[in-house]
Amino acid sequence: MQDEDLRALADRLVEVHGVVAVVLGGSRARGTHRPDSDIDLGLYYRERPDVVALRALAREVTGEPTDVTEPGGWGPWVDGGGWLTVAGWRVDWIYRDLDRVHRIWRDCREGRVEIGVQVGHPLGFYSHAYAGEAALCRVLADPGGELAALREEAAEYPPALREALIGRLWEADFALATARYGAVGCDPAYTAGALFRAIGVACHALHANDGAWLINEKGMVASADRLPSAPSGFGERAQALLGAVGRTPEEIGRTVDDAVRLIAEARAACGS
Repeated sequence: MQDEDLRALADRLVEVHGVVAVVLGGSRARGTHRPDSDIDLGLYYRERPDVVALRALAREVTGEPTDVTEPGGWGPWVDGGGWLTVAGWRVDWIYRDLDRVHRIWRDCREGRVEIGVQVGHPLGFYSHAYAGEAALCRVLADPGGELAALREEAAEYPPALREALIGRLWEADFALATARYGAVGCDPAYTAGALFRAIGVACHALHANDGAWLINEKGMVASADRLPSAPSGFGERAQALLGAVGRTPEEIGRTVDDAVRLIAEARAACGS
């Protein structure tokens, strides 16, 4: 879709009761998209959006009945929205409760982080993703200027959030300790889960250390590898660990040893 088409659609969306602003998010907003990447449109709402009107608009632009959920239809953190196909393009409408986003932004500035259980987020949904989405988005329609103001504020990574996420490296150490059970019990599945957790926590810490927003797990290892403070070969080493945990106690034990070294280097890079 051309930029003017997105803006025209966004202008229609903010005419719906409850929709305050519409932004382009995801990889297309960050310029890291592939040609076949979805187009993610964030619909920031206050009060309850008129879902009947949204469904009617979705049918108009797709030419067919399209399911658009009520708020919360996709879970407590992703919220809801709809998966549309518009002129051959996959376009996702994703709800965001604007008052909740403001509340999370205040938490970020005070160093408070919440990690929620959410389908599609195996590491958990980190609450500061809401602030990161605002910081990294492209505003398409924002009649009141509220999203543009929030985007400008969130462009500066909060020092308290940096300290909080680096401080959570204790969880990576704990996960590594539990990962050794997989060697003793010959349970590579358990070890794989523990290592994923440890590496994910380290990715958040490394991003925080460099003042870079990390939105979710997809691409987090490659993103961390590009950071100035990333340990040498972080991405390749992390992917190798997760790609071949091992099957025997000896193989699993060596993998955990390698992970311990990698996380120690990440901790040192963060000055922790």
